[in-house]
Amino acid sequence: MVWMGKDRLQEKMGGMMRKFLRVLGVVAGVAGAPVALQAETLADALVSAYKTSHLLDQNQAVLRAADEDAAIAMSKLRPVVSFVASGGFQQYDQRISTGLFTKANHTSSASYDLTAEVVLWAGGRGKLGLQAAREQVLATRAALVNVEQQVLLQAVSAYVDVQLQQEIVALRESNVRVITQELRAAKDRFDVGEVTQTDVSLAEAALAASKANLAAAQGQLMVARERYKAAVGHYPQNLARLPGTPGLPRTLDEAKSVAERGHPVIIQAQHQVSAADLGVKIAATSFGPTLSGSVSAGEDLNSGVASVGVGVQLRQTLLAGGGNAAGYRRAMAGKEQAEAGLLQTVVQVGETVGQAWAQLAVAHASIEAGKQQVTAAQKAFEGVREEAKLGARTTLDVLNAEQDLLSARAARLEAEANRYVGVYQVLSSMGQLTAEKLNLGVPAFDPEAYYDAVKNAPAHSTRGKALDRILEKIAD
Repeated sequence: MVWMGKDRLQEKMGGMMRKFLRVLGVVAGVAGAPVALQAETLADALVSAYKTSHLLDQNQAVLRAADEDAAIAMSKLRPVVSFVASGGFQQYDQRISTGLFTKANHTSSASYDLTAEVVLWAGGRGKLGLQAAREQVLATRAALVNVEQQVLLQAVSAYVDVQLQQEIVALRESNVRVITQELRAAKDRFDVGEVTQTDVSLAEAALAASKANLAAAQGQLMVARERYKAAVGHYPQNLARLPGTPGLPRTLDEAKSVAERGHPVIIQAQHQVSAADLGVKIAATSFGPTLSGSVSAGEDLNSGVASVGVGVQLRQTLLAGGGNAAGYRRAMAGKEQAEAGLLQTVVQVGETVGQAWAQLAVAHASIEAGKQQVTAAQKAFEGVREEAKLGARTTLDVLNAEQDLLSARAARLEAEANRYVGVYQVLSSMGQLTAEKLNLGVPAFDPEAYYDAVKNAPAHSTRGKALDRILEKIAD
């Protein structure tokens, strides 16, 4: 009995050791396995789209050009200093009094002049031009924000579309497997004389169509992947599940109110109206005089005579052939165009918000209807398949029921995708789809940085080069 107890104890200890070794092997296997690819979230995709978008880069360059227009307007308020150095040589023949001989003579000249000119008064044209340029800068900044919205919305749509097409492919693959089983069952029933060759042919045709639909779905997935790369900057690898959608206003009126207050295209139009109004004032200054002053210093190097002068010039156009009046009328027409454009922009923004809101409501309704449709189609398919086993239904009935179920599932997936993208479309229509509003945590483009560097029209580009290095660091 004692030895039996020892044997059992040894056997038990041996079993525990084997279990321990198995567990150790599993742990070692997990430790030695490659690290799984980290899932890419929607936020990651949006950050990548923001950083790699060439469209944003293009419009940021447009904004920098507008900043330089403001610097050019600033430069027109300052004196213009010019330096002119001139020299010359002239040779001529002088005939001797007897008329028989000539003598060659020559003269040379050399001088320099330094002149500074400044407009003392022109009816405020220079300051008005600077204000108009700044309004255009602000309008261009608003346009850049709208481009940012387009880039982010395209990224959201591409992300959702890839996931949708992946699910559609999975549905099509499942459909191929189910119809393959139905074909096998039809052949088995044909072998025992329960069905005819027609049923087998119907199943074969359905399988061929299902495979064709699978190929088409796989093609749509490839298209979606290319679209994703264009929007985000790389191909999708391992997309995470979609997060919850951002919150929206409770009513359509609240959404329209937010859009009318802060949509970037409305802000852009408002600044364009201000710039056009300043353009009318600038055109009016052409009817008045211009007072300018100058200071000059120079020297004739041959004679050694130096000169210094101060002058004032008053210029008034008496007759311009109607050009000044035409310019003023054109500026007035431009102002009226900008004002009408602002009103139309407000209307269009309101319409866009309403359309996005309605599409979102349709998507919500489609999801609810789709759930009921899928439930009913699933029950119908299961019932028809069971009845077919009893001989009460044909193979064609089963195939049709399977197709109805597949269509219901696909429609529900599309409705869910439309609802998700629809939320972001509403945000975009409100002017709220920006990296800042979405809290992406990405270093946002600073529209003030370049403007601050060039607004005083520096004569050299040292600050501009420093700013370019900062922007490149942010882009990285």
